[in-house]
Amino acid sequence: MKVFFASVLLFVGSCATIRHSEKINNLKDSITFSDETVVITYLNTITSEELKTHVVEVASDKYNGRMTGEEGHNLVCNYIREQYKNDSISAPESHPDYYQKVPKKDLPNNLNDSQNIIAYIEGSEFPDEYVYITAHSDHEGIKNGQIYNGADDNGSGTAAVLEIAEAFNQATKDGHRPKRSIVFLHVTAEEVGLHGSKFYTENPIFPIENAVATLNMDMIGRVDDRHKDNENYIYVIGSDRMSSELYYITEQANTTFTDLHLDYKYNEERDTNQYYYRSDHYNFALKDVPVIFFFNGEHEDYTKPTDTADKINYPLLEKRTKLIFATAWYLANSKTRLKKGII
Repeated sequence: MKVFFASVLLFVGSCATIRHSEKINNLKDSITFSDETVVITYLNTITSEELKTHVVEVASDKYNGRMTGEEGHNLVCNYIREQYKNDSISAPESHPDYYQKVPKKDLPNNLNDSQNIIAYIEGSEFPDEYVYITAHSDHEGIKNGQIYNGADDNGSGTAAVLEIAEAFNQATKDGHRPKRSIVFLHVTAEEVGLHGSKFYTENPIFPIENAVATLNMDMIGRVDDRHKDNENYIYVIGSDRMSSELYYITEQANTTFTDLHLDYKYNEERDTNQYYYRSDHYNFALKDVPVIFFFNGEHEDYTKPTDTADKINYPLLEKRTKLIFATAWYLANSKTRLKKGII
């Protein structure tokens, strides 16, 4: 009787395993880029040269390290806003100047008022569903007389958001408006505790329950020690925490377009660095929004005044930005909204 019972359990367990594998295979098979040629057209508008232009500007000395609430950060926010205005990418109707004020009372350390910057492209079929593309625009200011330029942290992410926005905007002009709305969000006060993204998710301009996913970039322009022998990588964090589909979308985007090594080392829940909790995507995750954090890992210039624009690997930054664009394209244009839940 015991042997028979064990056999039954083995049979049931095998069936369950088969069902699970079938679900995974069905999910993977459902994720395809039917418009691959179109995606490539707009991927190719993302260039190292344009990314470099933005990084060099954002990380320049004239912004004095972009400390939240100080004039240098306010001025770099003006630069970001002008890029959207020049490209005729819309501001939200409720915030026509692109700025969401983050008041002093919501910031630590007696910092001055600051702002998040929001631009968006309205979707053609599902305008009330939103894909967020995010990066923080602030850095650490001046310490002991030295400017902390923050070229990788997070000039690289800021530049990538601008380039992704330009690519989607060109697609829209050419008659390929995304089905879902895309929000380009540059948040303040990340370096002092994720306060800009916290303020946004608690005071959303668009209903947070309608957020499909958030793709966050924070340091994507350099190479860490683990990958010095093979720089063709990006750390992907959080993609499988809330949505199995999101994980496989990124995998398919990479296989189809960029062929990077997607490194999930820091996605492990027991990883001691706990990066999942340390950048702005996390405040969206707290609101039950599926997220991905794209990251290159720490390097010798992390949080130092030597994090300068001349050290960015621009061809690699281009490739990583293209992966994020392709992932966002799928999320914005799929026939059905991203499904939450883990298979």
